[in-house]
Formats: sequence, C-alpha cells, structure tokens
Amino acid sequence: MGEGRKIRVLAAKPGLDGHDRGIKVICSALRDAGMEVIYTGLRQTPEQIVATAEQEDVDVIALSVLSGAHDYLFPKLMDLVKAKGMNVLVMGGGIIPEDDIPALKQVGIAEIFGPGTKTDQIVEFINKNARHAS
Repeated sequence: MGEGRKIRVLAAKPGLDGHDRGIKVICSALRDAGMEVIYTGLRQTPEQIVATAEQEDVDVIALSVLSGAHDYLFPKLMDLVKAKGMNVLVMGGGIIPEDDIPALKQVGIAEIFGPGTKTDQIVEFINKNARHAS
C-alpha cells in the first residue's frame, strides 16, 4: 500500500453460525500480512456489521458463513452497504455451494473463498482490490 495507512479489514460472522475457527485463521493471516483487522465475533446482524464497518472506516468487509444463510445475509448486507454509499470491498467465505456464487457476485460480493483456499490467495486478492488510502 505504499506510505498510506494499512488496509483495514472488518471480519464478521453474520447470522446464527457458531463456528469461527476459519475466520480466526484468516484474521491472523491478514494481520501477518500487515493489515489492520477488526473481528466482530459471532452472531452479528447485517445491520451491526455495516454499522461497525462505517464506524471503523474499513476498506474491506470479510464475511464467513457456514450455516447456509449466505443467500439471505450477503444480499441483505450489500443492500445496506449500497444504501449508505459505502466504498468498501465485500468478500465472503465458508461453506457456500458453487451454484450460489454467481448470484452473490451479482449483488456485489467481490469474491467467495471456500474451504481449502490458501491464505496468501486471500491476502493477494485484498491487496489488489481494496480501496487504498493515501
């Protein structure tokens, strides 16, 4: 990112999903790559996630869902992001069927990272696509 501030990432677990091992691994990898990471914890609503993203002035929202509710939660969050006019990269991960990914991308989710994705691929994607502060 040069001499600007570090990329700020909000990592969030929307919905009733109670498994957070994967997102904690991602958070550690992003921190190791020099990013600032804020982890919201479990069971966040889309409204809570967007409010925190706005308050923290993040560049990226990274969502993780294993519960199968991605087809509701991700579009709902994107509606809120768009309504607030936020310029933020939104990406997702977790157990998301391949058939569901095109619809998620159509609503504005930049990328979906499934199980087995190498953390350096996620870091590279964020570095290439996140809004860079000056």
